[in-house]
Amino acid sequence: MAIVDQKWSALPVPFAMERADRVPKERYFDPDFYRLEVDQLWSRTWQMACRLEEIPRPNDFTEYQILDQSVIVVRTEDGGARALQNVCRHRGVRVVEGGGNCDSGFTCPFHGWCYAADGANTFVSKARTFAEHNLHPDDLDLTPVRCEVWGGCAWINLDDGAPPLRQCIEPFATTFDAWKMESFRAEWWYSFRLPVNWKLAEEAFLEQYHVIETHPQLVIPGRFPPRDPTTFDPRTFVESELHYLRTMSDGMAGMVHADDVRVAEALRHMQLPSDPTSALATWQHTLNDAVVRWHRDRGSVIPDLNELEVAGLNEPMGYCFPHFYVLPMYSSASSYRFRPLGPEETLMDIWSLTRFPVGSTAERPTPPEPWDYDDPRVPPIPIQDFSNLPRQQRGLHARSFEYMRLSEGIEGGVANFERTVDGFLAGLPYEKLLPALRQINLNPLERPVVDLDL
Repeated sequence: MAIVDQKWSALPVPFAMERADRVPKERYFDPDFYRLEVDQLWSRTWQMACRLEEIPRPNDFTEYQILDQSVIVVRTEDGGARALQNVCRHRGVRVVEGGGNCDSGFTCPFHGWCYAADGANTFVSKARTFAEHNLHPDDLDLTPVRCEVWGGCAWINLDDGAPPLRQCIEPFATTFDAWKMESFRAEWWYSFRLPVNWKLAEEAFLEQYHVIETHPQLVIPGRFPPRDPTTFDPRTFVESELHYLRTMSDGMAGMVHADDVRVAEALRHMQLPSDPTSALATWQHTLNDAVVRWHRDRGSVIPDLNELEVAGLNEPMGYCFPHFYVLPMYSSASSYRFRPLGPEETLMDIWSLTRFPVGSTAERPTPPEPWDYDDPRVPPIPIQDFSNLPRQQRGLHARSFEYMRLSEGIEGGVANFERTVDGFLAGLPYEKLLPALRQINLNPLERPVVDLDL
């Protein structure tokens, strides 16, 4: 029996994925379903809390907010990070807002209780007025939160019983270890408020079925081998490739860095074979080598792109459940993070990442003020994606519409994602969830529906 025909209703979840290729619309706006996500998913998953360049020096800190929870992430002396619940143990005031440096510790702005950078309580004002049971030393420190560092980022998990980070983000971690993700640095960072459910926002990037209609400028004649190889023109092919690279760079920056476009343009007069398949392979291999050489000559750390190709790791997208994407191309990458703000509102961050020479200093990024989804400053490619989302969110409320119907072959990334959500909402133990996570922490594009064994 095909996977899409298998019943999924054994999981005790409202509006469950009864069939892998049908997504009930209520999952995107029902308040009770959203509350279940808050309680069972976001409280149990590893989340990318910050990039380490946000906290470059020991005792630099930043605040990570997820739903009604606030976490302080602090850089440690050994280059790692720790995390603490951002709430004073006296009367529940949030100790910090935003970021800064805590060389002198933290002081609650309400009554002056003080904490060291590691969260240890160092001072209680008017301590003699408190009963002894309210001043027990083991109960005054800021509460620690699970925190691990990987890939140039600090990750947090609100569940003390969750498996270690690495177990939960494979094989994404192995793929991006090969990309030397820890050597990426942010060139810019934008944030957007999207008037849609968080899952709907993410699913716009879990398939590429939408590309031809949503991003017509990326459909460039001459980029792919013609049906009749005798009509292939290497010069036209090269110009089409350069047009594509410029379009991607102008539309998304980190997807194809301007430096890499210039490297490619310097190759425009290279001689290519007349056979289209050989020409495509020669062009890609030569461009990969040229990009790597250009960046290494400037002292940057960059993997051998052709070795990644041979190893099958030169993927156009990596996804890490529940909310993190990396889209690498040549030297650089775009990175996305999604966080729910309500049943029908999402905060999306986009970073443009690139390589800097070892030892160089980059400006410490400031958390951006979120823009509206239709702000004219939004880069051209994301604004095309964003234009569909509010229309879709509104459309799901139509009385005649019951469920989204998915293509089993090319929208399987959406189906696999939604069924993994159900696994968390059903409260399944981690030993059941980890195999499913290993199935979806992959490049989701053109991914078929797979058996998640939940």
